[in-house]
Amino acid sequence: MSDFLRPQAPLANVVGFGHGVKWSDGRPTGEEAVLVFVTQKVPESMLPERDVIPQQMDDGTPTDVMAVGHVSAQRRQRPQQPRRGVEPEAAYRPDGSVAEQLAQLSQPLLEELREMGTLEPQLLRRRLRPAPSGISVGNVRVTAGTLGTVVYDFLPGATTDPPGPGLGVPGKFYILSNNHVLADSNRAQLGSPIVQPGVFDGGQDPADRIATLDRFITIQFAPQIPPAQHNNVVDAALGKVEFEDATREQYFGAAPRAWRRKANVAVGDLVKKTGRTTNVSFGRIVAVDATIDVNYGTAGTARFKDQILTTNISAGGDSGSLVTSFDNVALGLLFAGSSVVTVANHIENVRALLRVEIAEQLA
Repeated sequence: MSDFLRPQAPLANVVGFGHGVKWSDGRPTGEEAVLVFVTQKVPESMLPERDVIPQQMDDGTPTDVMAVGHVSAQRRQRPQQPRRGVEPEAAYRPDGSVAEQLAQLSQPLLEELREMGTLEPQLLRRRLRPAPSGISVGNVRVTAGTLGTVVYDFLPGATTDPPGPGLGVPGKFYILSNNHVLADSNRAQLGSPIVQPGVFDGGQDPADRIATLDRFITIQFAPQIPPAQHNNVVDAALGKVEFEDATREQYFGAAPRAWRRKANVAVGDLVKKTGRTTNVSFGRIVAVDATIDVNYGTAGTARFKDQILTTNISAGGDSGSLVTSFDNVALGLLFAGSSVVTVANHIENVRALLRVEIAEQLA
């Protein structure tokens, strides 16, 4: 599969690949396939022979070409005079072939929430203490993203790999979000202030400071490092927070009751998230082991491996949202997307690399 993104001569429009199932007329067929993600579909007759996606792999697995648009990190972008190279904010439009069919699954619940009067966007862009998961947050250097959840260091006794639950009382608490939300894509200093709401939503330091940057997983970017050498699997960071200033409760729901190993996250699973921009949204997993190139504007492009792709459940400002099952099992950390798909890190990878506890139970 790596030939689709081979460093010497990548295929035209190809931005990623992963295992999934074939789609026909906007519906999953259930037939296993290698999904090849392209910015847009081009008639085969208009492509040079070397850029044509083969109909099947060497092992006989069929391929399916999926147009995903331009995938970018989804921190809220400034609307005035965007910087050169920054992708425009992806609109949240769950329409078109695949997404149109899947949107119907969540419509009754969406209508119920609207009747309750809980979907006004400003609710997640204001200052709240304790701050719930799903609300606006960001380093003072950035605009705004989403607070994913509250986590804490592994406890004594957490010795398995990946670490399992330990025993004792947590010593430090953190807010979890993306590197590009809390650490400005590697550029923020450790100890720098994080405000809630984010600066774009009126947050100011020190009046609205909720946390300080504690640690993050460095993102490898091109052109500094060739994409073929990238080892990116998470876009994740932690801000140290006082226990009373933030809560694990989702703004529109309960705290995550458990987390799921990536081996048990499956294509076709239904998911939801709560985020600063699009509130509560629902979708279905398209791939669970995707490799995909993500545009970070002036920071560069980063290739991520072992990612979850879902139908579109996000827009700019939703970065950092916790992706869960419908029964509140943590599956992923949302960080990128387009008008067609959303991309999330496996929560197991986030948990292991940051060495923090998301929830104490496996599901």
